[in-house]
Amino acid sequence: MTCDHHHIGRMESGGRREVGNAFYITASSNRELNSLLFSIFLGSELYFSTDVLQLAIMVLPIETPVKASVSHKLSIPPLNERILSSMTRRSVAAHPWHDLEIGPAAPQIFNVVIEISKGSKVKYELDKKTGLIKVDRVLYSSVVYPHNYGFIPRTLCEDSDPLDVLVIMQEPILPGCFLRAKAIGLMPMIDQGEKDDKIIAVCADDPEYKHYTDINELPPHRLAEIRRFFEDYKKNENKEVAVNDFLPAAKAFEAVQHSQDLYADYIVESLRR
Repeated sequence: MTCDHHHIGRMESGGRREVGNAFYITASSNRELNSLLFSIFLGSELYFSTDVLQLAIMVLPIETPVKASVSHKLSIPPLNERILSSMTRRSVAAHPWHDLEIGPAAPQIFNVVIEISKGSKVKYELDKKTGLIKVDRVLYSSVVYPHNYGFIPRTLCEDSDPLDVLVIMQEPILPGCFLRAKAIGLMPMIDQGEKDDKIIAVCADDPEYKHYTDINELPPHRLAEIRRFFEDYKKNENKEVAVNDFLPAAKAFEAVQHSQDLYADYIVESLRR
């Protein structure tokens, strides 16, 4: 092995000797060899000059009992396709809005990027420039999000944001994670005079909720809690929010498909420019 950037100074400890500009290492085991190499390249005893050092490494055989000599062959594990696929650029979601796929079963079942955890009073949201989840504010009212809240990737609404989703499931999910959700209804909402509809969904991989197919299957009190949260969470900011009657799953499918079409049109238009 050649070290072509600096000359390594003389080391006083055992296992190493310097002959001319060659530096020889002897070790009785791989563990000792690794320790010596680590001390040479990372140790505090080193000093550097501009000379070139030729480094020769010799590993002495390990002494074994007289009975038999066993050779240990280093086995390389077989290549794992899952690991290899994770190394390709195509599989890396660089921006959760644009690079994460919506999923093959959309508009019924789709990926959702969680921005806000169930039970949180912190309003996290997607930073469109970086793709990171940022803190927008702490809610001014004494309320918390009743369920996990996020957006559907590769969708676009009239407010220039991706389509919002409230995902009903057993556990809170960390911001920045994504999951599969199934639309069961639509909550029409007007936020400060602008349309801001929300998809009501259940987690497609939660055994307690995945069997739900329509919003009317939820307990009435659950719907009342959701409505009340969105009616009140901006009141102390003097912002008006109006929530209309919940709509069935078919309307949610239409909303998701419409947002997909808007996103596709936007991409096509941007390419033309």
